[in-house]
Amino acid sequence: MASVYPFTAIVGQERMLRALVLNAVNPRIGGVLIRGERGTAKSTAARALAALLPAVRVVADCRFRCNPEQPTTWCTECRERAASGEELLTEVFRTSFVDLPVSATEDRVVGTLDIERAIKEGERHFDPGVLASANRGLLYIDEVNLLDDHVVDLLLDSAALGMNIVEREGISFSHPSRYILVGTMNPEEGDLRPQLLDRFALSVDIRGLSDPGDRVAIMKRNLAFEEDPVGFREEWIESELKLSQRIESAREWVDKVSYEAVNLHAIAALTSSLHVDGHRADLVILKAAKAHAAYEGRRAIDETDIARAAELALPHRLRRGPFQQAEIKLTDLEDRIEQIQNQAAGSPESEPEPLEEQDPNRKKVSAGA
Repeated sequence: MASVYPFTAIVGQERMLRALVLNAVNPRIGGVLIRGERGTAKSTAARALAALLPAVRVVADCRFRCNPEQPTTWCTECRERAASGEELLTEVFRTSFVDLPVSATEDRVVGTLDIERAIKEGERHFDPGVLASANRGLLYIDEVNLLDDHVVDLLLDSAALGMNIVEREGISFSHPSRYILVGTMNPEEGDLRPQLLDRFALSVDIRGLSDPGDRVAIMKRNLAFEEDPVGFREEWIESELKLSQRIESAREWVDKVSYEAVNLHAIAALTSSLHVDGHRADLVILKAAKAHAAYEGRRAIDETDIARAAELALPHRLRRGPFQQAEIKLTDLEDRIEQIQNQAAGSPESEPEPLEEQDPNRKKVSAGA
């Protein structure tokens, strides 16, 4: 197996790394879209994340790597095996990295049922697709803006549902389809339709680093990796293991992270004041805030978690003119959420001022992963 560049060795790009880590903690957030110019470590980060993720326990001999602890999500084959009285053994499986080609068709993605075989032999036969390979792994789509819109819809639907259901001529087959969805694109080659853009839970716009020190660090690390990939990974193995263990711990706690009514009000008031369409953004912010709190080792969300989640969930959903910036400052979000919570608590604070009218000279706080 070829050595993969370490995730923790990537220089800068804190928002991108944080968005990836939050989806690793809870894939149900709904994926991340990374938009940026060429050579900004988009694909490197996706591959690196898959390489450091902790291994998962799966049902042995299952083509879809079903989770033995969640029988309600089992594939049709595992349910039938269990119903027949077979004892399902388990094994440990490393997180898979599946690269979806731009030319992928619907059948290639969802899989196919052999209708002719079913009619002639009376047997149901299912040929797995990309979604089967990606289950409990990472599905990477480079140049997602060039992929057929219908295929993108299928991927986003299955990611949201957590299941892939294929039905043909009265025959059906289902299997779990829960994966970390990562799409990357270069805006210079065209953008996604707004309907598809909104379906991605989180979005990050990245560009090359301007600080000379950061650029020097990138050159040094990449040359060192090219000369000795194994040795370079060994240098970073301690930080990789530490991050992997932190993600694994957060996965165990994310569903237990609590929130108060004031947190829900802050999220709703924030999206409402920014005129965000629909309710998907509210749900995404709540899920991402819980993931962030779990990652930070806390058992309840606070305004910081909400702000860091909103920073990733809102930019691609804001209404804006052709000359307006999509970037949202973390400090502005934190101030606005604090004002909302003060109002909810009965504090005589003024209405939150629009983000674009707040102090433009305020220093932006680094939002590291």
